[in-house]
Amino acid sequence: MRVGVVTFPGSLDDGDARRAVELAGGQPVALWHAHEDLGGVDAVILPGGFSWGDYLRCGAIAHRAAIMRAVTEFAEQGGPVLGICNGFQVLCEAGLLPGALLRNEALRFVCRPVPLTVERTDTPFTRAYRPDEQIIVPVKNGEGRYYADAATLDRLEVEGRVVVRYANGRNPNGAARDIAGICNEAGNVVGLMPHPEHAVDETLIGGTDGLGFFTSLLAAAGATLDA
Repeated sequence: MRVGVVTFPGSLDDGDARRAVELAGGQPVALWHAHEDLGGVDAVILPGGFSWGDYLRCGAIAHRAAIMRAVTEFAEQGGPVLGICNGFQVLCEAGLLPGALLRNEALRFVCRPVPLTVERTDTPFTRAYRPDEQIIVPVKNGEGRYYADAATLDRLEVEGRVVVRYANGRNPNGAARDIAGICNEAGNVVGLMPHPEHAVDETLIGGTDGLGFFTSLLAAAGATLDA
């Protein structure tokens, strides 16, 4: 499976995302923000970092990049798209996911492993997990606080679109309703604030709980072929 990882000026986790794809058994494909097409990839990852230095708002400039027109079309056609941290911010700015990511409640950058509960396991990125499985994945953000109005939050809850939630009262940024990740109505576009690409190697943080987000893609591809 060919998984495109987009690099914007200021991206810094694109290499980690490509390595995670490789460890999961996929073929990573480097995509540049100025490209106008996706080169026939099977899935897309918008990685973490500080695209365009987070000027204006996080992701506000990146969502106007040439490649985002192709990403939007790909997503609207049902293609799997994962936005991690800054990538989540880009997806919200592009209107592919609802809500926004605001400054952390404590107004401090946070960087530490946090417990998560996986609530939705039928997306292309969560098939490897069990419902309500708890995993440990790092966060590193200064503007990671998920926010939406009450009506939008209620709709996400009713429609089961909260993909992962901070667990055990350990919400690192004050995100509304402990939301750490959501998906679109179709379930093919997922935004995550934690960094699963930093939890794929035992030698780094002592766990591989994040690898499932990447192996799930291969499982999803196999299920599509079987259908």
